[in-house]
Parts: sequence; structure tokens; C-alpha cells
Amino acid sequence: MPRVGSYISPVDEKTIARRLKEIRTRRGKTQAELATILGVDQTLVSAYERGAVRLHGAIVAAFAKALRTSADEILGLKDQKDGIFGDRRFIRRLEKIEKLPKRAKQALLKTIDTYLVGAERR
Repeated sequence: MPRVGSYISPVDEKTIARRLKEIRTRRGKTQAELATILGVDQTLVSAYERGAVRLHGAIVAAFAKALRTSADEILGLKDQKDGIFGDRRFIRRLEKIEKLPKRAKQALLKTIDTYLVGAERR
């Protein structure tokens, strides 16, 4: 019979749960939105984020796909990506801009560029 070792995990479940919540909020998703994508109840997403329920491999993979990140990032094996906006309102605006027709998007970006040049001069 194999002997049970005393392996110490590099991260505890509460840390994984906290990272999962951070990634979700950076992506601008609510628990309800994420639950809908995953096909589970919102209360289960909440339980995962609190560390009340242990994540298994398949759900980690599902979270990673739904949040457009890697399982390594969720598990803390890889540093979190920089450059992702934390402001959910900003992310939602970017999503709306992405859906605009090409001409409208170009006009808006030109306006933003002009504003930014003026702001840099101040």
C-alpha cells in the first residue's frame, strides 16, 4: 500500500479563491454572469470564491476558459497579468466600443487620441 506523504501545496485554497475573485472582477464579470457562462448557480461561484468549496481540475479549466486566463494564473503558479483594467465600467465601455462599426470606432479613437494629446500638454 502506498504511503501518504506530507506534501505541502505552494498555495492554500483561500489564496486560490481570492485569486479567482480578483481575476473575475478584473474581467468585469459579476458572479451571476460567470455562473451563467459556466452553467452553474451563482451561489456555487460565491462558494468557490470564498474557498468554502474546493476547486477540482475540471472547474479550474472551466473558470480559466470563461475568464480568458490560464489555470496557472488562477492557481498562483504564474504571476497575474499586468495591464488589465480593474474598473468594471471602463471594461464595459471597451466592450461596447469593440461592437461599434469600423467607422464609428475610428472616429471615437481619433477623438480619444486628440483628448489625450491635449491632456498631456497640461
